Amino acid sequence: MAVSTYAAASVSALAAAMTHDPRVVALGEDIGRGGIFGQYRGLLERFGPSRIIDTPISESTIVGAAVGMALCGLKPVVELRVVDFALCAMDEIVNQAAKNRFMFGGQGRVPAVLRMPIGIWSSSAAQHSQSLESWFAHIPGLVVLAPATPQDNHDLLRAAIDCGDPVAYLEHKELWALEGELDAAPALPIGRARVMREGRDLTIVSWSKAVHWAHEACGELADQGIDAELIDLRTLWPWDRETVLASALKTGRVLVVHEAVQVAGFGAEIIATLAEQAPGVRLARLGGMRIPVGYSPGLEALARIDARGIAARAHTLVS
Repeated sequence: MAVSTYAAASVSALAAAMTHDPRVVALGEDIGRGGIFGQYRGLLERFGPSRIIDTPISESTIVGAAVGMALCGLKPVVELRVVDFALCAMDEIVNQAAKNRFMFGGQGRVPAVLRMPIGIWSSSAAQHSQSLESWFAHIPGLVVLAPATPQDNHDLLRAAIDCGDPVAYLEHKELWALEGELDAAPALPIGRARVMREGRDLTIVSWSKAVHWAHEACGELADQGIDAELIDLRTLWPWDRETVLASALKTGRVLVVHEAVQVAGFGAEIIATLAEQAPGVRLARLGGMRIPVGYSPGLEALARIDARGIAARAHTLVS
């Protein structure tokens, strides 16, 4: 297998989808020059401006156009730069894309992929550092994906394009340079978690960049004699209840970790489901503080979670 960055893996996936299916187009700000993270690099030269479409700086216009394209038979991939900017298009996402299939009895579908990177973006302050995945998981009609590795960013993007429904595709703002092995044959179905590490003492469930902090925490815990199992959820809706529940029943302890604000985060949904379906399992969660992310390094650090904090929270379950 080749080695690829997280950004290049998404370029490879989109190029393959566009080559295979002429209905796939991409639209958004600055994608003609490769995108601000290089996630469209070289695609304009390969597919031309009729399929790699630069747009004005108007998120509602971009998503509204994509909904119309999808209803007319195209499969648009929508670039919204960061999830924070998607707030300018929430009516189009929530009331148009997500509800069309239901409201018109399946006569129309919106197979649009909405790329909205989440997470703290270093030194970018409160309006560029949000993790809003729970907002989209709350909306009926949306599929929600959050890849953490180059391989998953390749496979899940291909799956999202082929899904047939609108997808909130939540890459991470600070994973673009992450390198990993890449097998270009897409084979990952939506809704299947990955057990990154087997363990017997407790289960840690996470997604996106927080998975990497959790993996580091598992190493720290192992040094202290605690054998942690780590699950990368990958898909937030539909999420893999079966894999998480099986692990919870095996270890008897579950810690859910996410970068998003802990209050009303998606971790609460997982914890509530386990409380209902796995009585007796000890449960805990760890997320960000309910504060705006500061611009200064000191204030920004207060909003972050890290491996040390994850390991400390895990200790409260096993002690």
